[in-house]
Amino acid sequence: MGFREDAVRAYQAGRDAAQASRPVTACPHPADSLLRLAWVRGYTTARPLPGEDDAEQ
Repeated sequence: MGFREDAVRAYQAGRDAAQASRPVTACPHPADSLLRLAWVRGYTTARPLPGEDDAEQ
């Protein structure tokens, strides 16, 4: 499996974790991994920061 496939899976796993209300610290990838970045990006797309919705209006 190539990096792109792994990154897409990490992104989806992060999004799923956010939708399940798991903490961002549940990321299974090490801090120096690019897969961690993909996981966190997926997480943040599904769970915006508090007050982010108010700023857009």
